[in-house]
Amino acid sequence: MPKIAPYGSWSSPIQAADVASAGVVPQWLDVVDGAVWWAEARPAEGGRVSLVRSVDGDVEELLPAPWNARNRVHEYGGRPWLSDGTTLVFTNWTDQRVHVRDLISGEVTPITPEPHEHHGIRYGDLRPGRKGEVWAVRERTTGPRRTDIARDLVAIPLTGGEPRSLSASHHFLTAPQLSPDGRHAAWLGWNHPAMPWDGTELCVAEVHEDGTFGAHHVLAGGPDVSVCQLEWEESGTLLALLDPDGWWNLHRVTLDGELTNLAPAEAELGGALWKLGARWTVPLGGGRHAVLHSGRLAVLDEATRSLTPVAPELTEWATSPAVFDGGVVGIAAGPRRDIAVVHVDLGTGTVTDLTPQPPLPPAGYLPVPRARTFHTADGEPVPAYVYPPANPEFTAPHGELPPYVVHAHGGPTGRNYPVLSLDFAYFTSRGIGVVAVDYGGSTGYGRQFRERLRERWGLVDVADCAAVAGALVAEGTADGERIAIRGGSAGGFTSAASMTTVRTYSAATIKFPILDLEPWTGDGGETHDFESRYLDGLIGPLPETAERYLKRSPINNIGALAGPVLLLQGLEDEICPPEQAERFVESLRGTGIPHAHLTFEGEQHGFRKADTIVTALESELAFYGQVFGFATPGVPPVDLRR
Repeated sequence: MPKIAPYGSWSSPIQAADVASAGVVPQWLDVVDGAVWWAEARPAEGGRVSLVRSVDGDVEELLPAPWNARNRVHEYGGRPWLSDGTTLVFTNWTDQRVHVRDLISGEVTPITPEPHEHHGIRYGDLRPGRKGEVWAVRERTTGPRRTDIARDLVAIPLTGGEPRSLSASHHFLTAPQLSPDGRHAAWLGWNHPAMPWDGTELCVAEVHEDGTFGAHHVLAGGPDVSVCQLEWEESGTLLALLDPDGWWNLHRVTLDGELTNLAPAEAELGGALWKLGARWTVPLGGGRHAVLHSGRLAVLDEATRSLTPVAPELTEWATSPAVFDGGVVGIAAGPRRDIAVVHVDLGTGTVTDLTPQPPLPPAGYLPVPRARTFHTADGEPVPAYVYPPANPEFTAPHGELPPYVVHAHGGPTGRNYPVLSLDFAYFTSRGIGVVAVDYGGSTGYGRQFRERLRERWGLVDVADCAAVAGALVAEGTADGERIAIRGGSAGGFTSAASMTTVRTYSAATIKFPILDLEPWTGDGGETHDFESRYLDGLIGPLPETAERYLKRSPINNIGALAGPVLLLQGLEDEICPPEQAERFVESLRGTGIPHAHLTFEGEQHGFRKADTIVTALESELAFYGQVFGFATPGVPPVDLRR
């Protein structure tokens, strides 16, 4: 017989430490010399990224501590490793240099010069170049401002020495890829104020006998067309994901610029290029291609121009599928299974785990996400995933409705997926529902849906989240007096903007946020180069729309704040720097509004350390308990100031 206890106060076997342990996340997967390799983020090691490979069912570590395979290109990082099976080339976080590790002797040697200033030169998106070289994007600081950055494409000698510059066609670039015959190189480029999901160009240049590049030519893309991935098919053709018709579809591109859509569909087979080296498609041969259709694996057949879903129980694939052992290998998760490295047999659909599922609590404590579509007052669709409270040991008193937390994803050009989330289960198993909202601007629904947010950030996202929360209250699913909103980065902005413009929520958790829009620009100096003109599209160009920046900045609307807020911030964040949260908190002092501000040494954008993840989650739970009036046994209270 379940115990009767108020929502939010239920005891749960899912602890914050379990969530942190589940943060050992595979990434940057590829197949090398017949084996599956991947990078692996480890919260218990301070967020260090190692590199491992699967051999006969065992996982072998290839990059021991203290090496950390990360880089700062675009601050979000790019592909950090490359190998031929005997040597490993990788970027190291501490010095941002490129290193080579001999996998036989274990010796590690830096092959790029030491920069004159800390992290003054960084490399990313490592690719095979001509014999004896690795090709990459190089990023160099040129002045004191966060936006003082220059980039070029370089060839790095494996024997070490000064990298050789190959091209600098655009302000932003992906690493060049060498054609099979070695005669051409191809890459993507774009310039401010565009983001890569707005408009990019697919460039090709001739590679001369001395290894230099000729003048580049643009084969596809443009100011209103996004190209998010390219791969050489043959020496005269490329495969590319681009969206001239409003959807990222797979195209064949010839060297004279002829473009053929291989399977026209209102389907997103690509995504937002946040990290250089992301991959959504890989050729299978015979006119068939593995693709990620809104994050799910499918096979595209050129002959029938069709998309066939594969392994539908896996509802999110990381952007690194690869061909392996007659099928596809990748990193995937589903509603009832945590993220793992998996192999899918394309003939039978059989899924085999190459990494074990982490220990999970019994299924009764894990909510299964319910995909739903809500609507705004204007009839606009708003997709969302509802994670209801779930705990077999407890039930709530008769007539009580559960508190709910609206989760606003980051980006804002991001999205949610219907997968098992221990982060969410930490709350739902205690009786707090979660709903993850894909507000206007999210990827996965075509360019038109993305562009609902154009110049309307702080309006559309706020209204869409509020519409979902309001619908849950109206149908009797959630307690309208106990609705909170949470989010990090751009989701932190949406959370703060919601708290200062609508009366839907009683509390907000705001993580590493944007709170003051005008300083979060290139001229304002409080963000990095990659996103320093992002607000041109999200808010409007300056100085013409300066008034919007003032009106939509949460820091300028503190007098309208609807309730208590919890701010969580990494102190080494170069994307949403801590001074934004500091000014917001300073403005809150003396207002009488309960608030807490927790900062974390050594954390950048997003939390990677186990102890940070634990503190952040427990503080968030305690915060909701204090605001909504339920006990949180075993979790210390947050010091709410006024």
